Amino acid sequence: MPANKDLKRLVRARMRKTGEAYTTARAQIAKKPKVTPAPAPVAALAARAEPAPQDYAKLAGMSDDVMKAKTGCDWTRWVTALDYYGAETMSHREIAQLVKSKYKVADWWTQAVTVGYERIKGLRARGQRRDGTYEASKSRTFDVPVAKLFDAWAKPARRKKWLDAPDVKLRTAMPPKSVRLGWSDGGIVAVWFTAKGKTKSSVAVQHAKLSDKETADRLKQYWSERLDALGEVLTGA
Repeated sequence: MPANKDLKRLVRARMRKTGEAYTTARAQIAKKPKVTPAPAPVAALAARAEPAPQDYAKLAGMSDDVMKAKTGCDWTRWVTALDYYGAETMSHREIAQLVKSKYKVADWWTQAVTVGYERIKGLRARGQRRDGTYEASKSRTFDVPVAKLFDAWAKPARRKKWLDAPDVKLRTAMPPKSVRLGWSDGGIVAVWFTAKGKTKSSVAVQHAKLSDKETADRLKQYWSERLDALGEVLTGA
């Protein structure tokens, strides 16, 4: 009975509001609402076929041998581990934080694992970031201590000897691990340094926030030429 009284109360309220007859108002009140199905999980929305493990290294842009030597895992193990934590639905920052904190991977290789995983899962194209912009990356090893290599980037007087970019600005520096440079067009250049013994070190450059692939390709060539020039300065050629 209470349910019938509630129904009649709703019907009469609708009659007063719409001017409908009792039977019409009651039919409208009793009509079952349409239920909108809940959105499917992100993973289920991906209609693409999962790539085969033998294709992981090609999609990531880095070999299994290099990844295992630098991080302790090949791409099959990385994909399995990150899938377990649902990394496919995470942001780039969240995946990188997972790799760094859970697996204790060094900064530059944390980015390599994260970007490679995103490429394997189809979340970004080669040279493209998750936000749709592009980036140009280049790395090089030099026969100098890491402190000397770092100073060639961090100290303006030394940087001007090989980098022909007068409007570049040093934004942050963490000696002798990394620097971030602000580019004249608003782009960001992130640079990581790795010691490879007392007299050898490497640098990895990532020029981000580029508008298109053509710009990324051009800047990749540019950084290859600038690293050649850096090598000449470091060796006194």
